[in-house]
Amino acid sequence: MIVYCDRMIDRRLRVLAAIARHGTVTAAAEICRMTTSSASHQMQALSRELGVTLLEPDGRRVRLTAAARTLLVHGETLTAQWERAQAELAAHRGEDAVGALRFCGFSTAAAAVVPEVMGRLRDTHPALRLSLRECEPSRAFDLLAAGETDIVVVVATSSIPPVSDPAFDQRTLFDEPLDLLVGPEHPLVDRPDVALRDLAADPWICSSPGRAYHQLVMTACAGAGFAPEIAHHADEWDTGAALVSRGFGVSLVPRLADLPTRHDTRRLRIGTPPVPIRRAIAGVRAGAQYQPAVAAGLDMLREVCRSLEGRLAPG
Repeated sequence: MIVYCDRMIDRRLRVLAAIARHGTVTAAAEICRMTTSSASHQMQALSRELGVTLLEPDGRRVRLTAAARTLLVHGETLTAQWERAQAELAAHRGEDAVGALRFCGFSTAAAAVVPEVMGRLRDTHPALRLSLRECEPSRAFDLLAAGETDIVVVVATSSIPPVSDPAFDQRTLFDEPLDLLVGPEHPLVDRPDVALRDLAADPWICSSPGRAYHQLVMTACAGAGFAPEIAHHADEWDTGAALVSRGFGVSLVPRLADLPTRHDTRRLRIGTPPVPIRRAIAGVRAGAQYQPAVAAGLDMLREVCRSLEGRLAPG
């Protein structure tokens, strides 16, 4: 996916890249903050200027032509080179980490890691203007592609670009085990060793379908050999913990998630394989990792994540 990063790159390439990822002009227009008609007109104008067809109808969606995909490949190279050029120019100016550094995070990846990173950066690089935006992983990469954020810290799901996508530089931060959350009267509370499949017959509490955490729970249970009976949907840890504490079901919670203490729950570490995990990753625009502010942010992310290794040990 091509990334728009400056006025030096034709803005219409950003629209074309969004169409490539989402399959419709309407979805691309929403991401690029324009009307559908405006996005359509831009694609028509770009097609006329280049003398090639870029989009073909495909039912209710559109399909990129071979010419459009060729254009995106070259666009990815241009944007990555432009990011790298900005980094080298900053070195010529002798710049340290200054200016805006915008983080985008999801769930506990944002809560447990990014505020600590920002706090340390404030002390070590006081000239940085730091901000954090919380959103779903797929949306985070849309913002990254649009140049509206600089570093995303999210959980790896099938909704984000593959690691092979040349538009981004992605790196693993840590693998976080998931724990079982049960009520105080659950029969497994005193068991020294628990397997995920031991709760196959329990009612489950999970987030709404379509959300990253719902996908994670369903995949983990499938890996343990069962499909969970979802009795309740709760998108907030507070709601889920309240239901668990009153015996309405069980759930999976990330190791780093801080749960409300007013709900009487028990967190059980899974000792028998398979132990479900979720992978936290950091993503930046390809080439941007060399820019002083982004490099400082990535270095601090690695430092903070190393300090979490003890908490993230499985079992």
